[in-house]
Amino acid sequence: MTKFSSDEVEYKEFDWQLTKKLFAFVKPFRTHFLWALALMLITTILGPLRPYLSKIALDEYVLASDSKGFVLVVVLIFLVLATHSFVQFLANYLMKRLGQYAIHRLRISLFEHIMKLDTSFFDKTPVGRLVTRVTNDIETISDILSGGLIVIITDLILIVAILVFMFALNFSLALITISVLPLLFIVTWVFRSKVRKVFRLIRQSVAKLNSFLNEFISGIFTIKIFNREYLFNLKFDKINCENRDLWIKTINYYAIFFPTIELLSAVSLGLIIWYTAENILSEAMTIGTFFAFIQYAEMFYRPIRDLSEKFTSLQNAMASSERIFQILETSKNIEVSRGMKKFKGLERVIEFKNVSFSYDGQCEVLHNVSFKIYKGETVAIVGHTGAGKTTLINLLCRFYNPTSGEILFDGININEFDLASLREKIALVSQDVFLFSRNILENLSLGSEWMSYDKIIEATSQIGSLDFIDKLPEKFHTNVIEKGITLSSGQKQLIAFTRAIIRNPDILILDEATSNVDPELEKQIEKATNELIIGRTSIVIAHRFSTIQKANRIIVLHKGKVREIGSHLELLSKEGIYAKLFKLQFENQLNRTTFDR
Repeated sequence: MTKFSSDEVEYKEFDWQLTKKLFAFVKPFRTHFLWALALMLITTILGPLRPYLSKIALDEYVLASDSKGFVLVVVLIFLVLATHSFVQFLANYLMKRLGQYAIHRLRISLFEHIMKLDTSFFDKTPVGRLVTRVTNDIETISDILSGGLIVIITDLILIVAILVFMFALNFSLALITISVLPLLFIVTWVFRSKVRKVFRLIRQSVAKLNSFLNEFISGIFTIKIFNREYLFNLKFDKINCENRDLWIKTINYYAIFFPTIELLSAVSLGLIIWYTAENILSEAMTIGTFFAFIQYAEMFYRPIRDLSEKFTSLQNAMASSERIFQILETSKNIEVSRGMKKFKGLERVIEFKNVSFSYDGQCEVLHNVSFKIYKGETVAIVGHTGAGKTTLINLLCRFYNPTSGEILFDGININEFDLASLREKIALVSQDVFLFSRNILENLSLGSEWMSYDKIIEATSQIGSLDFIDKLPEKFHTNVIEKGITLSSGQKQLIAFTRAIIRNPDILILDEATSNVDPELEKQIEKATNELIIGRTSIVIAHRFSTIQKANRIIVLHKGKVREIGSHLELLSKEGIYAKLFKLQFENQLNRTTFDR
């Protein structure tokens, strides 16, 4: 299993294994890739051919006053230029198209894999960092998959081709032309080492920005109620200034690098002119050779300059690829494999057998928990905050696996069931209702195509949510603003109940499902719930004892251990933890009633 690390990955110049993994996403479009590579290779041959034809035109036809021959060579040069431009257009088009298809596949694969990862992964990984992976890191890779690597290869071939043409024309002049290369290599090496460090810091800064924005916007109401806007503005400004300063550093480096390359190119041209001036006058060299070398020098330094940028992009792509494949290679603790048993519904009993669990591997939340829930039974789980009630539900839904012990459905370990079929039979209604930025209908169906409109109407009528939905501007087609902030807590809770009812679950779990509901709506939900639990196995977690005292049995958790099991009256008669909790809530309700009066 590859563990996901939140830290910046180790810098790599080039990683062949990573490149192979990346180009696995290009494999379905390898025909496009091979055509693009072939076309780019053609452009590397056509490019150096133009200066050579110019030399022939000058030396053999202009100086010889052969107008017909000159016209033919000019036409040939024009055809070479036209062919070069057309082939380059096709190559660029194919590369960009190929890159977008590959990026689409990579982004889909990454998103699908994130969706399949365990809940524990999201406990440890900030949302903002995942957003950075799916957006910024994918875009960084886009340039390489859109032909960046092909361009690096063809630029290197172009440089070799130009050198071959130059040395074939004039060995001494070719040496003089490339005499500034040592200086060029030093400048490029310094530039890349500086830019590499800054880009690494920029990636970290962007991740910080995304994480901060996600947390800030998610907690905006808390910030506003405590009047902390100014403080968080200062924190954001600090991170933003850091990002700005890093980008300014890159601007400074590029502002120095490119003029330096142009200066060295100009020096090379100056050396060519200096060397050829006397040789032309003495007729040791032709004007055509001089003119060809001027063009070759210009062509020679252009790919070298481009290569420095492409290598920087390649380095960034390697780092982004490493982080993306860290996620793609993060294994699921809760494996869902083919051939596992389909869960068709509970037939007899759910059993927690000596179950212990720890979120961090150090502090146990549950300690050797054992109990049974029989089919059709309504069982309530009570206890102080932090007793482990919600953790039991998380294990039952297989959001996590027990640290030790096992959970059995009709004597079969829960891990032997196909996870999708298991969750299809379980409906969980919690106090934290999440609504998507979609309309009411989509929030109820959650994309299930099999769910008919009539079935949704029936479910909303049964739970009572139809009353408020009919009063909305567009009823079921009313768009819900992110997280449903335009709806009351009670209305959101009704939607959550409707989601559960509409799926006709075999096992119903209510985790503090009425804690955010006012008394009037609570009675409405309680009535519908009483009908819903008939014939179903129901597990209820609630602080309000009015909700749970009708349960067949009550399980009392305390500090992660099962302390008491029995009916409401049986537990009251024991005068244990349950009796104390009931007495405490009864006194609180009595005090509130007295205060209200």
